[in-house]
Amino acid sequence: MAKQKKIKDSNPMSVQKGEAVFCYIVMAIVCLIALFPIVWVVISSFKADLLAEPGFSLPSQLCFDGYIRVFTKLGIGKYFVNSFITATSGAVLSIAMLSMSAYIIARFDFKGKGLITGCFMATMFVPASALTFPVYNLVKNMGMFDTRMGLIFVYACSGIAVSFMVIRNYFATIPKELEEAAQIDGCTYFQTFTKIMLPIARPGIFTAGVLAWLNLWNEFYWASLLLIDRSKMTVPAILSQFTTSFGTDYNGLLSAVVVTIIPPVILFCCASKFFIEALSGGAVKG
Repeated sequence: MAKQKKIKDSNPMSVQKGEAVFCYIVMAIVCLIALFPIVWVVISSFKADLLAEPGFSLPSQLCFDGYIRVFTKLGIGKYFVNSFITATSGAVLSIAMLSMSAYIIARFDFKGKGLITGCFMATMFVPASALTFPVYNLVKNMGMFDTRMGLIFVYACSGIAVSFMVIRNYFATIPKELEEAAQIDGCTYFQTFTKIMLPIARPGIFTAGVLAWLNLWNEFYWASLLLIDRSKMTVPAILSQFTTSFGTDYNGLLSAVVVTIIPPVILFCCASKFFIEALSGGAVKG
């Protein structure tokens, strides 16, 4: 009996079922932690006075005044356009440069390869505040201060470490036989890169582009530092208009935050297929 009980307890099916239950519990906790701030912001945006109704509670009466002010008094539409132009332009330039760099790092061996890779990775650990003075001076000396082009220039060089890793890892999963076959057919290195490697690595490149775009859409520091003209400001930079020396318009601020997070959510939902394929190493296997 003891032997049969021991065998029953060590049943692989029961172990797998227990692991599955544990995984679901952990994922549920993580989802709750991640969604709690978003749900709180959405609920609080409908409260007329957040200080009078604090905490995680439904509003006693729905108030849409904040949303009305966001679209009428603030005119957030033009700032959406500014954010879209700067974030999209910066992401496209960044991914264009990183795609070529990541391809060389992933497919070729040369002296200094590790050093170059380390330099890309090091950008992840350098805070923006440490680059304030040199970047400010560079943009000003180039005559691009208080211009969209100056902000796009900085955006193209911001947050490149994650995008670089995603594209490099995706290139690394592509079999070298595809390149060799293309070169046997007479393709140059550039033709192999543009006609063979880029189409195959499209999910990884697209994923890196979405990640870069999301980062730039939510960027506040450089936008508030390099832009003075209010008409050129991005959405995160203009949100500070709800805070004055006399107080904070929480209803308007939270309403603007809700409106601001809608485009990234829509983009992520549309691009989720590419995320799964890229992050799971979905390139052609040899």
